[in-house]
Amino acid sequence: MRIFFAAVMACLGFSNVADAQQAYPTRPVTIVVPFGVGSSVDIVSRALAQHFRTELGQPVVVFNRPGAGGNIGATSVAHAQADGYTLLMATTGPAANNKFMYKEMAFDPDKDFEPVALLGTAPIIIATRADAPFKTLKEMVEYAKANPDKLNAGYPGNGSLGHITGELIKARQGLKFGTIQYKGSSEIVVDLIGGQIDLAMDSIAPYVAQVKEGKLRALALGSRKRFEGLPDVPTTAEAGYPALEASVFYTLLVPRGTPADIVSRLNKTTNDYLKTETAIKVLGSNGIQASQSTPAEAKKYITDEAAKWEPIIKGANIKF
Repeated sequence: MRIFFAAVMACLGFSNVADAQQAYPTRPVTIVVPFGVGSSVDIVSRALAQHFRTELGQPVVVFNRPGAGGNIGATSVAHAQADGYTLLMATTGPAANNKFMYKEMAFDPDKDFEPVALLGTAPIIIATRADAPFKTLKEMVEYAKANPDKLNAGYPGNGSLGHITGELIKARQGLKFGTIQYKGSSEIVVDLIGGQIDLAMDSIAPYVAQVKEGKLRALALGSRKRFEGLPDVPTTAEAGYPALEASVFYTLLVPRGTPADIVSRLNKTTNDYLKTETAIKVLGSNGIQASQSTPAEAKKYITDEAAKWEPIIKGANIKF
């Protein structure tokens, strides 16, 4: 009788969580990247998608929907079905900071998403030209205080974390220096090497080779630990400025309401990937320090980052 009853229940579609986890996914999964092809977010997403294909047993498509600082792609996922088939690979902007800068957004990152996992963080580098009159972060701060408005800093776009980090340094240290917004990191590197600007606050990856070759000088990194690619460069905390910690984070999100068992499976699959040599290589080559987390830990990290950056963004009046 018990065997007969179990068979009937199975036929009627009743199953336990383990069965549900095994059933998912039954069709292709899409990872939406809210930035362009070739960006670090895109590269990380495609590597993760390959792992997902193997582990989940279904095609995983990476779909780029760039624009509005990541808001266009994020909006499409926020309004998607909460069934685990549409994921968002987000960074600090769409996951936390954009809500403080954009007057109009068609989604609320706090209400419309659930974190799956934190994949890693890419420290902001504070770099200067090789012949700058200062060699450490402390010396730069002292020089800037003694010579207000004499230095110029380049940022990779208005509202980027590099820009916001520059505002953080100004606010916390009481500094005044000029700011120049660029369309991308490559232009900043060229002008910094050429001496057209004095400082850069930007994601680390485009600067590693130039620092190693002595063409640029790295004053500090905004990470909690040193970056393996530049082991001699101190963190901001080691340089005496713990309040200047700043890193772009990479997180996998799903629409709110996605079943907990699906979130759990995606979290485990992501964390398993982050342990692989492939993940360490891909992330490291893009200046990203890999991390692993539970969904709850990822949520707390995002919440803490938003709370940290909100007063800096509002104080600098960064708006779109």
